[in-house]
Amino acid sequence: MNEQVVTEVEQNEAREVRVAAEARLPSRFGSFTVVGFDSHDGKEHGAILHGDVRGKWGVPVRVHSECFTGDVMGSLKCDCRDQLEAALEYVAGEEYGAVLYLRQEGRGIGLANKIRAYALQDAGLDTVEANHALGFADDERRYDTAADMIRELGIRSIRLITNNPNKVGGLQALGIQVDGRIPLQMEPNRHNRFYLATKREKSGHML
Repeated sequence: MNEQVVTEVEQNEAREVRVAAEARLPSRFGSFTVVGFDSHDGKEHGAILHGDVRGKWGVPVRVHSECFTGDVMGSLKCDCRDQLEAALEYVAGEEYGAVLYLRQEGRGIGLANKIRAYALQDAGLDTVEANHALGFADDERRYDTAADMIRELGIRSIRLITNNPNKVGGLQALGIQVDGRIPLQMEPNRHNRFYLATKREKSGHML
């Protein structure tokens, strides 16, 4: 057994994310396959696939973290829902692609703490200062689950749909080959303009 095959076998044995279910999903953005994953972290993560991604190189992939207030409730305090919808539209227009949906609300601090951070922002702190005031880092998200999902889907390499260089570096550090970045620029509104400026100036987002 050659070194590459041994490495792949070791990765498969170490992987703690598995496809649990999949089905066809027609949506307002196009026709997809929806996939549910079981994970070592006890959470059920999901993915939306367009076309056949298995064995492909340079697959457009969006790694999207859950945002109840934005994705579901349509909050104007962030650009999460706009980014999610734009990513789905982009992937639907490609031969193949994927949007991974990770259950790590509020940049990894959870829904209740995110709402506490909102209250601190209403009192004058920016999004980074609010996280620090609650005892968290700027961004508590992890990408090991996303890396395992990419491997479980059989994707060889990705073009990451993101403005966040930390997401690129995080996936690369976990062994994911990132062939390029696809920007995802959203038009700011009066409620999220300061939030987006803070992400650019303090968190290095390419906005």
